[in-house]
Amino acid sequence: MKLLQHAASFASVGVIAVITAFTIQVNSTSSALPITITPVSAATHNVIAFQIDSKNSKLVWTARKVTGTHTGTIAISSGTLNVESNSLKSGSFKLDTRSITVTDIKDAEGNAKLTGHLKGDDFFAVEKYPSADFLITGIKPHSTNQYEVTGTLTIKGITNNIAFPATVTMDKSKLTAQAKVSVDRTKYDIKYRSKHYFENLGDKAIYDDFDLDIILVANAQ
Repeated sequence: MKLLQHAASFASVGVIAVITAFTIQVNSTSSALPITITPVSAATHNVIAFQIDSKNSKLVWTARKVTGTHTGTIAISSGTLNVESNSLKSGSFKLDTRSITVTDIKDAEGNAKLTGHLKGDDFFAVEKYPSADFLITGIKPHSTNQYEVTGTLTIKGITNNIAFPATVTMDKSKLTAQAKVSVDRTKYDIKYRSKHYFENLGDKAIYDDFDLDIILVANAQ
C-alpha cells in the first residue's frame, strides 16, 4: 500500500514538473497570454491552371512596308495561364513558327513565295527555331478585367523584355485573354530591309515594328 502511495506521489511530481517546464517555455517566447493560433485557409492559396486551347486560340500578325501591308497567322501550340482569387497571376505560351501563313495574298504563287521567305533565314529561320516563347514576368491589374502585362519574348533564341495591355475574362471553367503586342523585329536579328541597317532602300524598306493580335482561349484543369 505504501508502495502505491509513493508511486502516485512520484507521478504527481512528474506531471507538475512537465507543466512547469511548458509554462516556462511559453513565457520565454511571449509575455502575452493566452496564445491564439489561427489556421490559414487553403482557399487563399488556391491556384487554378487554365490550359490553352490551341484550336480556338488565334494569333494574327501584321507587317508594314513602304508600299503596303501584309497579314497572316501563327499557331499557338501550347501554354498555361494561372489564376488565383479570380485574378491572372502568371503564365506562358508557345508559338509554332513553322505554321506561319500569309492571308492577304490570294495568288498562290505569290503567297508561297512570301511564306517561304518568312520561314527562311532572312526572317524567322523556322527549321532552326521552330518555336517562339512568351513568359509572363509581371502582372499589374487596372480596372475590371484589365491588366498591364510584362514578360519575356523569345524569337530565334533571342530573349527581350516586352510589355502590353491585356483584357482577361474568366469563369470557373474558361478563360479568354486578348492583347495587341507591338514587336521590334530587329531586336531578334530580323534586319532584312530595315532602314536602320541598310541604306538607299527607297520603297523597298520594311518597317521594324510588326503587330501581333492575340486571342488566348484556355480551359480550367
